[in-house]
Amino acid sequence: MPTSTKKRSRTRRAGESAYGLLLLGRNALVALVAALLLVAGCWTSWDDARHAMFPKDGTRGTMTVEKCADGRCTGPFVADSGGSAPDRVGIGESAVRDVGDRPAVALKPGTEDVVRTGIGGVLHTWIPLGGALVLAALVLAGGLRLRRTGWVMGLLGGAVMAGAFFTV
Repeated sequence: MPTSTKKRSRTRRAGESAYGLLLLGRNALVALVAALLLVAGCWTSWDDARHAMFPKDGTRGTMTVEKCADGRCTGPFVADSGGSAPDRVGIGESAVRDVGDRPAVALKPGTEDVVRTGIGGVLHTWIPLGGALVLAALVLAGGLRLRRTGWVMGLLGGAVMAGAFFTV
């Protein structure tokens, strides 16, 4: 039995190519949005995280929280090693438990701001990346239909945020 090899018209082949190109463009755009979210999360987190993670960048010490107002807590700072350090420093209110708390902190060079060190401090500084992972997971699962990858990214982002909540 002979088989017919009927060719599609040029118009139909061009239309199929254009549709494929549109799908490819849409997928590239969605992937670009997800990548932009992740880069923004890393960029936002890195400024504080590098001081919390790497001891050579700044002066380490202990801060005693005396008062908290307008999302910022202040108190005296005692450096672990001798050196020039301000007497009073400030930290974000979400990084400490309560007045009287004595967290281990690292001083940001050239400022009177400190970031919390240790596991809790590192997780706290990476919260923006955790949020970006959750948002990028939604974009990947919904826009690119990468459901398993979306679930993994979302759970990792949620674990970072939950870990920061429970260790502070």
